[in-house]
Amino acid sequence: MKKIRVMIVDDSAVVRQVLSAVLADDASIELIGAASDPVFAIERMRKQWPDVLVLDVEMPRMDGITFLKKIMAERPTPVIICSTLTEQGATTTMQALEAGAFTIITKPKLGLKRFLEDSSDDLLSAIKAAANANVGKLVPAVKAPVAALAVQPKLSADAILSAAPHTGHAMAETTDRVVAIGTSTGGTQALELVLTALPRVCPGIVIVQHMPEKFTGAFAARLNDLCQIEVREARSGDRVLPGLALIAPGGRHMLLKRNGAQYHVDIVDGPPVSRHRPSVNVLFRSVSKTAGKNALGIIMTGMGDDGADGLLEMRNEGAMTIGQDEQSCVVYGMPKEAVKRGAVIKTLPLGAIAGAIATAH
Repeated sequence: MKKIRVMIVDDSAVVRQVLSAVLADDASIELIGAASDPVFAIERMRKQWPDVLVLDVEMPRMDGITFLKKIMAERPTPVIICSTLTEQGATTTMQALEAGAFTIITKPKLGLKRFLEDSSDDLLSAIKAAANANVGKLVPAVKAPVAALAVQPKLSADAILSAAPHTGHAMAETTDRVVAIGTSTGGTQALELVLTALPRVCPGIVIVQHMPEKFTGAFAARLNDLCQIEVREARSGDRVLPGLALIAPGGRHMLLKRNGAQYHVDIVDGPPVSRHRPSVNVLFRSVSKTAGKNALGIIMTGMGDDGADGLLEMRNEGAMTIGQDEQSCVVYGMPKEAVKRGAVIKTLPLGAIAGAIATAH
């Protein structure tokens, strides 16, 4: 089997050393170089081009964003950005996403060596997913960062809230519609395409996009500038209103609640579910319990299976459910797993999803 050729570009000798050791332990990966800055990397890449590039954004001589834009313009390649988890870093990272980065791995300023070693399985999974990604969807796409890497047990939504007994008509007495969207890798591009196509008058939307804390605020603000509808990072107690999309904050779960005739969201702490926080499964379960058949559930591009079980719970409560098709996904993971479980009623290309939301009255 052909090995995945990976190059590391990072000015930190510790990062290069640790990542090189992690990659060396995987027989399916070949490390073809570890450069301290983009200028050295370009020289090596002229001799042998990598299948996946692991890139820092703050480096001497040429910054990572400039280097990323150069790569995506000349020879589109999946690029995993290593970014420090800071408010300032979030702004820089959004520029990387706009330039076509595949995904983001956040790294702490302290305890870096131990963190990278403990997170090796997640890093390797990201590299393998990047190698198999739909590269044609990377340019000039905006891509989704994965959550800050950490080794966690794979918990179900039971860790946050219990499942509803199946009735098939939960909250059937209300006619207010709620749209719940779950997505991960490739999702920032997909969400931009969907939300910018929506008219100002559309059902209220709640979204989980796998993204670290500090990044969701910048992402929501960017979408709000581009869209006719209002988009913002969710806060506990925010009402779900027509023409408004609420994005779960990174590092916390979001649940849909109902008080009388009004829907609102609750932002809660808790362990990662399906290895993610926020988790799509948690949101979808809360929607199945609260909105029942008055909800529309949509699962889009992303690695793994978060959201598949929750979408099935939504379908079992009478909700309409949609999965993004394989051809338009950057990574056909989450929708594929939802289809396998029988959770998806209709499969649609990305370009048709906004229309389905706009007509969900």
